[in-house]
Amino acid sequence: MYIRKQRLLTPGPTPLLPAALHAMMGSDIHHRTEDFRKLYKQVLSDLGTVLGTTNDVLVLVASGSGGLEAATQNFFSPGDETLICSAGKFGERWVEIMKAWGMKATVLAAPYGSAVKPEAVEEALAKNPNIKGVFVQASETSTGTQHDVKAMGLAVKKTNALFVVDAITGIGTMPLAIEDWGLDIVIGGSQKAFMIPPGLAFVAISSKAWAVAESATAPRFYFDLKKEKKNAVNGESAWTPNTSLLLALAEALKYIKTLGMDNLIGNAQLLARATREAMKALGLELFSSYPGSSVTSVRPPAGMDSGVIIKEFRTRFNAIITNGQGSMKGQIFRLAHLGYFDFHDLFAVVAELELILAANGHPVRFGSGVAAVQEVYAEAAMLKVPELAVQ
Repeated sequence: MYIRKQRLLTPGPTPLLPAALHAMMGSDIHHRTEDFRKLYKQVLSDLGTVLGTTNDVLVLVASGSGGLEAATQNFFSPGDETLICSAGKFGERWVEIMKAWGMKATVLAAPYGSAVKPEAVEEALAKNPNIKGVFVQASETSTGTQHDVKAMGLAVKKTNALFVVDAITGIGTMPLAIEDWGLDIVIGGSQKAFMIPPGLAFVAISSKAWAVAESATAPRFYFDLKKEKKNAVNGESAWTPNTSLLLALAEALKYIKTLGMDNLIGNAQLLARATREAMKALGLELFSSYPGSSVTSVRPPAGMDSGVIIKEFRTRFNAIITNGQGSMKGQIFRLAHLGYFDFHDLFAVVAELELILAANGHPVRFGSGVAAVQEVYAEAAMLKVPELAVQ
């Protein structure tokens, strides 16, 4: 009770890969040298490998939101008609970005905890052939909801519109067949399943998108992706890169390649399934009707503000989990599974939650939630799943 290690249990930033953290100490490297060029080329190549695409992948010094903005200003023009799939705070961010850049946004909105149906996307595209882009979150982290990116992508692929996917928490937690599904622009972020600190955004870009970029007129300077592509060929970034994060990313990518992207995704999915079973065993209600594997959103017991649970995790166990965002603050708490999480983390989190609930008057049979996690683990172990957790 006297020694309490801090545990970061949020959907971003996520726990850091030790090898990546160690690599950051070598950041006294100049970005216009052959040593850096070799590093940069390897990082870009490995990003393509772990994402499973031959499309160009570029790195920006920015949070994921910088990647979203770059995806807008490089491929669209003021006045373009766009279709936004919004099912949470980050879907609403797409709408705000469209307004900022003068695009016309038609919004397909789903209630928090639900998802936009692919049929609605197909119908909207059929009604308006002038739509230039369809924007969606693969994983809507604010609600723990996953969209059917495959069905949406195949629908958009039949049109001239670009399919732009915020996969910041989707990468590493769900399958994303970029080329087969027609995902023209895919955005990722460093502080999620890539297991390194915030500060880098990744943008995978199809040939269809590059062709459209030739006629896009939105202004750009720092986030000029054509300039980034031109420099990347020679192993350089257009602007001063974040060398420490690139060194960390190089190690994280080595790790993911060794582990296998399918196993990284499988790890998140197994932890998410075990979490859902534990919450049910504790008599708690899951918030999302279409739960993903990056984070599980849970309603607190009736009459309890979720902020109580957040605070109790911090004060009792020095563990940081997340509240709901915006209008959902106080109504849900969120447990993350992406990146460098394992069953050890989950056993502890569920056991701590049981204690917190009991301390706040919610009837709990100690061990019931933990037992549900054990059942999922044991079942997977007996099936001889090759990678039960990130190692």
